[in-house]
Amino acid sequence: MSKGTVVLAYSGGLDTSCILVWLKEQGYDVITFLANIGQDEDFEAAQKKAESLGAKKVFIEDLRSEFVEDFIWPAVQANAVYEDRYLLGTAVARPCIGRRQVEIARREGAQFVSHGATGKGNDQIRFELTCYALYPEVKIIAPWRIPEFYNRFKGRIDLMDYAEKHGIPVPVTPRAPWSMDANLMHISYESGILENPKVRPVPKGMTLPF
Repeated sequence: MSKGTVVLAYSGGLDTSCILVWLKEQGYDVITFLANIGQDEDFEAAQKKAESLGAKKVFIEDLRSEFVEDFIWPAVQANAVYEDRYLLGTAVARPCIGRRQVEIARREGAQFVSHGATGKGNDQIRFELTCYALYPEVKIIAPWRIPEFYNRFKGRIDLMDYAEKHGIPVPVTPRAPWSMDANLMHISYESGILENPKVRPVPKGMTLPF
């Protein structure tokens, strides 16, 4: 018997692809939601991938206009710059994604929402405060804060092994394990060797938007 329906903020990357399959293992029906906020993405391929991994429904929504009008312009007007250089493109995108995520959850009668943000960063706060503000009774499944998940998956190498075992195609390799967030405003990378302060900031093969 299903434990309920979850709307997963889905990117098609390593974390959320594995989380989709893991949520199904836990007994949930999973609806995936992929926001088009200007990233270079094959949305048709992402939809087919989510369906092949067992998503009950797949929503792909074009949020580019509202991302610019409701989030980017106010951030620019407020001169929202972190430490004089980071324009917070990824940060302001999260509430935009979360807002539509809870709209879908309400419309589909889903009791849960989920995301792939880590349990130690700010993205989890951006997603969850948005969700609770707009859908106070919703329950949030944050796998990276659940012991059964983070004890099983110590990092991205474990996720890659899980993906290989379950036939999940993913766009990362042990040589290039970083995650990438791109949108109309900017692109950001994290994870892997990028978190080692001894490593130069731009490894060979990493594409920058300038």
